[in-house]
Amino acid sequence: MKITIETHSPAETIALGERIGALLRGGEVIAYRGGLGAGKTTITRGISVGLGLGDEVTSPTFALVNEYAGEKLTLYHFDMYRITSAEDLETCGFYDFMNERSVIAAEWSENIADELPDDAIYIDIARVSDEVREITITGDERFEALGD
Repeated sequence: MKITIETHSPAETIALGERIGALLRGGEVIAYRGGLGAGKTTITRGISVGLGLGDEVTSPTFALVNEYAGEKLTLYHFDMYRITSAEDLETCGFYDFMNERSVIAAEWSENIADELPDDAIYIDIARVSDEVREITITGDERFEALGD
């Protein structure tokens, strides 16, 4: 299933993220693709809210991974910009974070494409203008209603 949605402000991108987060059950890997400033952290902020974890999400650029823990699920927000191999993923503990009580959101997932699970949810974000984003979500049938 693939759906494309256009947002016209950071607030709309966050709202879309909230709707995505509300559909997550745990055990998912979200693989972001999109350039610098596309809105990957912005949509992750919404996903965090949708998971009930609040909106205090920051870019993991310098930390490699940020953790947002809740009672039911934990969101791990990774920056894969400097990760280039399965060995790098092993070293940073990526595989240890994958379980049924976690959601992994991976920026720059292109760098780890061969290591992503077959059921990864892909979110491609294209920067159309300063405010407008074209967001394509590729996943299972849960996400069909997002286009409504």
